[in-house]
Amino acid sequence: MSIQVRNISKRYGSFAAVKNVSLEVKEGELVALLGPSGSGKTTLLRIIAGLEQPDSGTILLNDQDATSHSAAKRRVGFVFQHYALFRHMNVSENIAFGLNVQSRGTRLAKSEIKDRVQQLLQLVQLESLANRYPTQLSGGQRQRVALARALAVQPSVLLLDEPFGALDAKVRKDLRRWLRRLHDEIHVTSVLVTHDQEEALEVADRVAIMNAGQVEQVGSPEEVYDHPTTPFVFDFLGNVNLFHGRVESGRANLGPLEVTAPDNAAQWNGPAFGYVRPHDLEITRQSQDSQATIEARVTQISAAGPRTKVELKRSDNGSLIEAEITKARYQELALCAGDLVFVKPLSIRLFAGSPPA
Repeated sequence: MSIQVRNISKRYGSFAAVKNVSLEVKEGELVALLGPSGSGKTTLLRIIAGLEQPDSGTILLNDQDATSHSAAKRRVGFVFQHYALFRHMNVSENIAFGLNVQSRGTRLAKSEIKDRVQQLLQLVQLESLANRYPTQLSGGQRQRVALARALAVQPSVLLLDEPFGALDAKVRKDLRRWLRRLHDEIHVTSVLVTHDQEEALEVADRVAIMNAGQVEQVGSPEEVYDHPTTPFVFDFLGNVNLFHGRVESGRANLGPLEVTAPDNAAQWNGPAFGYVRPHDLEITRQSQDSQATIEARVTQISAAGPRTKVELKRSDNGSLIEAEITKARYQELALCAGDLVFVKPLSIRLFAGSPPA
């Protein structure tokens, strides 16, 4: 089932939670709504589910207007962050709950419900835990039970609201890989809400990045990360270093750095700023070009992990720079705190005006 969100707005008193948002989720696609707290992603998800009514706009499911339909009529499966399992029911009974409470005319026979539950236990890899109760399960196992329960009624759309938010980092990583494999197997149209950039980029077919109730950019994980269209998207997706400056006559001066401005920058001629990701910075012992490097002093080194993180303090204005280099490069440079070095951006993205607050 496809989902079309058309010009949806929602206010709570004077607060605009969602502002004229439009979005399309294709049949069988997994789209992540990614953004900071308060960006409107959960409100939008609840409107898609039918748990909230928009102030204006339309929700289309398979090209049919479902804006006024209840959640039950939309055949939506919803997975919450905190599982919401019934403590007095074992795993099998929790999964079967939605099937058992259906009206008599649509309810499956007991044998069919039993078969459906067994299939779902196999799907979420919990066959051996069918008779356990929620208190006897780990957080990751409980979330898989919650997902199986949502899938039991064969929803047309699966909606997940921070489903791994209450789990530790290792379990989250394992579960999101499992969710991606599961989605590839069942192909149910899905929308995942998360504030975790890595989670969205790893799991989703496409990512819709939200900020202050609006969608800033929609695209594949590679598109939004490698080609961000707004300063917010660039800043939100990973760490960045900020450089202030100006653009004049097609050249951008960012402190000691001088770079060629983009083709569309002819009309800027004023304040500008540049973003550079830590892994796009090169550290050298000697300056080969004073207009392409920044003099800085090493203040801190973190060599744990696959890459070495280096914090530096600029000599010209005292601001900090974060760089990431390979282990081999770190050993080659033999860096120590207090060393004077030169930093060269290998890739810099320019934007006109002042950076967002």
